[in-house]
Amino acid sequence: MPRKPAVLCLSLLCAAVTAAGAAVLQPYGLEGIGVVSTAASEVRASVSPDGQWIVWGSTDRTGGPGGWDLWQARLRDGRWVEAQPLPVNSPQNDFDPMFSADGRWLYFFSNRAGGFGGDDLYRAPVLADGGFGAAANLGAGVNGASDEWAPTPDLDGRRLLFASDGHGGAGGHDLFVARWDGGAFVDPLPVPGVNGPEDDFDAAWLEGGRALVFARSRDPATAPVRLLVAQCDGGAYADSAPWAIAFNTADGTTLGPVVDLSKPAEILVSGAAPAPKAGKLDIYRARAPAVTGSDGCLP
Repeated sequence: MPRKPAVLCLSLLCAAVTAAGAAVLQPYGLEGIGVVSTAASEVRASVSPDGQWIVWGSTDRTGGPGGWDLWQARLRDGRWVEAQPLPVNSPQNDFDPMFSADGRWLYFFSNRAGGFGGDDLYRAPVLADGGFGAAANLGAGVNGASDEWAPTPDLDGRRLLFASDGHGGAGGHDLFVARWDGGAFVDPLPVPGVNGPEDDFDAAWLEGGRALVFARSRDPATAPVRLLVAQCDGGAYADSAPWAIAFNTADGTTLGPVVDLSKPAEILVSGAAPAPKAGKLDIYRARAPAVTGSDGCLP
């Protein structure tokens, strides 16, 4: 069985308790210090379903072909090792990687030449040796002249959750779900209950869509970003509230939640904790937020 990826074992030091009887802030650990989490900014990590590979994006890590790049490390003796830029990188921005639940695809966004405009959604086949085939644009069913971010397929690959500032949303970036028609993802619909005038993006389904954790900001480029958790009430996601992890503050930057496909009770998230800390934005591991919602929010 795969061993648990190495984290800096200071989780208990990171836990905090409010007044007696109140909720406990979520413990967390730093993921892959010196390999995954470094002095650079690392954002949105995804672990392969077999637990043997981790991919993530970086805005400023040296060694890639240029722009924002995708990186990968492999598991050896319980630790992430051999960080390398992915061969699917272009000289432009490549970001927001996500493995499919069957391990066959790596999804990401890119503003490389040949797209529909802005940041487009792509996927590349995952090869048996851990490498990747040629990346393909996901097409006009989800991509347009606007920016599309954070592609997240559901467990059976029939739906794609993503963010876009097109498709007639409520304002800024909004969250959408597209369906697989047998050849492409098409007909994106707004995620019910969460989109508003601010930017809503970087979303992850919990327990098959019974809850949703997502990022919200007035402007992701200049303003704080905070992660919220919303529960499905049977028709829409309701009662969005900040995720109770210590560095997910109103004046911080916390984003990129991805459920670990090899350990579904755990989630990877990007942020800037006061400690433990490796760089600007690091990758952290925590228990996934509690789910109290019901079915009914997925189209």
